[in-house]
Amino acid sequence: MKLRSKAAALLLLALAALLLALLSLRAGRAEPPAPPARPALEKLARRPGELRSFQDVLPPELWIHLAVVACGNRLEETLVMLKSAILFSHRKIQFHIFTEDSLKPEFDKQLRQWPDSYTKKFEHRIYPITFSVGNPQEWKKLFKPCAAQRLFLPVILKDVDSLLYVDTDVLFLRPVDDIWKLLRHFNATQLAAMAPEHEIPKIGWYSRFARHPFYGSAGVNSGVMLMNLTRIRSAQFKNSIIPTGLAWEDMLYPLYQKYKNAITWGDQDLLNIIFYFNPECLYVFPCQWNYRPDHCMYGSNCKEAEREGVSVLHGNRGVYHDDKQPTFKALYEAIRDFPFQDNLFQSMYYPLQLKFLETVHTLCGRIPQVFLKQIEKTMKRAYEKHVIIQVGPNQMH
Repeated sequence: MKLRSKAAALLLLALAALLLALLSLRAGRAEPPAPPARPALEKLARRPGELRSFQDVLPPELWIHLAVVACGNRLEETLVMLKSAILFSHRKIQFHIFTEDSLKPEFDKQLRQWPDSYTKKFEHRIYPITFSVGNPQEWKKLFKPCAAQRLFLPVILKDVDSLLYVDTDVLFLRPVDDIWKLLRHFNATQLAAMAPEHEIPKIGWYSRFARHPFYGSAGVNSGVMLMNLTRIRSAQFKNSIIPTGLAWEDMLYPLYQKYKNAITWGDQDLLNIIFYFNPECLYVFPCQWNYRPDHCMYGSNCKEAEREGVSVLHGNRGVYHDDKQPTFKALYEAIRDFPFQDNLFQSMYYPLQLKFLETVHTLCGRIPQVFLKQIEKTMKRAYEKHVIIQVGPNQMH
């Protein structure tokens, strides 16, 4: 019994000493012992206070590739889209910006003015507007200025394996990494991914008005398009022009010539025609990855967004710049006006909640949780990463 009592007393003393040591560390009275060197991981490890991270040393083939085409008055809109991509993403991103000569200097200037903590997360390259087949002026005027450029991305970006293309009026409300992961969902025949144009086919535009073939029962929207460019370049596509398959580049101009008097939405219509004849090549992702005013302005009809929240916001119809859909405009202005180095919750999320209170009289404004759910999750993850990884758990009081 004496031995047991003595052992118990020693155990209590040891626990008390351990508790005192932990308390002194937490109060900053003692420095934690240096961890043993791990040579194999030393270059990838991130220690409190260090800027270098695992993402900093990722080889270029593991970067995300994001493409956008901007002409006319789309400079600000494009920069806000790129800002949303950088604010929340983890992996390094290569921006491919296709634009007119007059906008190139301003793009370059604005992107280089962003803080170092953000510029280290991306590289950018600016390309001229070029069309490899057909009449360049005809392509340039198709639907919106320069929008047809996206059709030629597989031809121009020959060294890029996979690519995410987005319109200028897109905002990321969660890391770009998450939509990039959808590439893993492609089966052996799929080489591109888009969201449906409408969730209810009988009231969708294509099912009611299209004068040309289109994908599925409601068509697809090309404002957010994920592509395996390697597969696109090597595929032979079935078509309505010749009995045999055609390569992507060889198909574009003949297809346009055949359907140019029947299409309304330009390059999007051409993509719908292509995947009508090649449905096995398309992966369709849910509407939360391409959420537009149509998903709420006539009543909420994107069930995935109701469950998971909006992941990628697509403000088509010019809703960022008028007062028809104030919920979309509020999100755009919140990201545009956010100072890079400020606290995301204090300077973006809380003001956004207040702005949303002013939109409850609109159909889209009646479902604020749909717009806020993902961005709240994303901000929480960013905050936790900053506090635990950058500040370090031993510096939290």
